Amino acid sequence: MTDLHRLSIRELSEGLKQAQFSSRELTEHYLKRIAHLDPKVKSYVTVTAEQALAEADAADAALKAGNAHALAGIPLAHKDIFCTQGIKTTAGSKMLDNFISPYDATVVAKAKAVGLVTLGKVNMDEFAMGSTSENSYFGATSNPWALDRVPGGSSGGSAAAVAADLAPIATGTDTGGSIRQPASFCGLTGLKPTYGRVSRFGMIAYASSLDQGGPMARSAADCAYLMNVIAGHDSKDSTSVNKDVDDYVAKLNGTAVKGLRIGIPKQYFNVAGLDADVKARVEESLKKLEEMGAILVEIDLNMTEAYVPTYYLIAPAEASSNLSRYDGVRYGYRCDNPKDILDLYKRSRSEGFGAEVQRRILIGTYALSAGYYDAYYVKAQKVRRLIQQDFLKAFENVDVIAAPSAPTTAYKIGANLSPTEMYLGDIYTLAVNLAGLPAINAPVGFDKDSLPVGLQLIGNYWSESQLLSIVHQYQQNTDWHTKRAAIAEENV
Repeated sequence: MTDLHRLSIRELSEGLKQAQFSSRELTEHYLKRIAHLDPKVKSYVTVTAEQALAEADAADAALKAGNAHALAGIPLAHKDIFCTQGIKTTAGSKMLDNFISPYDATVVAKAKAVGLVTLGKVNMDEFAMGSTSENSYFGATSNPWALDRVPGGSSGGSAAAVAADLAPIATGTDTGGSIRQPASFCGLTGLKPTYGRVSRFGMIAYASSLDQGGPMARSAADCAYLMNVIAGHDSKDSTSVNKDVDDYVAKLNGTAVKGLRIGIPKQYFNVAGLDADVKARVEESLKKLEEMGAILVEIDLNMTEAYVPTYYLIAPAEASSNLSRYDGVRYGYRCDNPKDILDLYKRSRSEGFGAEVQRRILIGTYALSAGYYDAYYVKAQKVRRLIQQDFLKAFENVDVIAAPSAPTTAYKIGANLSPTEMYLGDIYTLAVNLAGLPAINAPVGFDKDSLPVGLQLIGNYWSESQLLSIVHQYQQNTDWHTKRAAIAEENV
């Protein structure tokens, strides 16, 4: 019973069904690991031990009655951007440090409905703005592979919790790479679905035309199990698409790698900041896929240089609009003893928001202001369409597109990269969100400092099954996804 955290989702499901262990025992196992190891990792903002054990007991009753879902009784962690009824939801911000949601996000409600057990809420960059999880009111989370390194962001708490075996699966969100980049930094599999595939209802908004929720886990198979639960239409979300959902688990071997055409954008492999070790590992993984029968096709993505400036106009513009509601009036942080309404607004926002959030609100407000709206925001939206067309043209000749997930491995905590350096680190992930496409990160090895490297595969719209299947088959032929950080190997 000491190594339950080493089991896959399928093995956990089978073990629970065959009563080899109970959901309560499994949940207690994870809660014990969190109590002992999370003080080093700092992935959790809130641990919901009491609720988790009650949910585990309910799952055990359903399992005993023989009418339980395949995932009943399995624990998971939620990124602290998903509203959870009766549990604090902070989005990593002082602004929401006292906010207890009166309802569940659709993703949370769907997880509860099948009997998944919520261990707690995990840390993140404030309002999902950042690539390191250092921009959190609750402090930085550490990368389990090297505790002096960042886990990536903004879903860094989700990645760190799974990589340290403090949860078998976690939910994340991806606005410009916030699932794929931390999955890359922490040696995990992470899927950013097509825009509209997973409901955004109850997911605190950063940039509404870019945000998308998805699964983070050790393997593509584990991600597929969670996708089966969270994907699908939701009438509460006007951007949710009413389209049939695949059985992602059943289709894990559904895509033939033999004959699969993988596009290799030459612009992506000539980026100035691309680390030599990252490039080498990604190229080795593509060679492996080639050995498995895939065909590598060099392609052009001519809009590559436009990704960062386009994203960093559109996302902050939407953020400045979405975050205008945090004014100290109805909920969230409120300054002490305001002199008047203007003082209330100014001090509540300047005291409640961190530096990076304030920076993006200011950039976005500037881009939307009179005299600059056409020059910046409207032009960025036109370029966004050109980026989308660039991908669609590529998909006429290839099935998927391959790239690194990030140009480097995990940064040191406190590296104090300039905002520009930080933004340029998102070069490989931003375009997927601008175009609304699905993409997945798969672990493909380590750099000279033994830090994980990730391969990103980008698919055409609604091709989540294909992406999961390709990575699953790659993982049947490699063992990178089974490697564990030293802290994860600790039995407690």
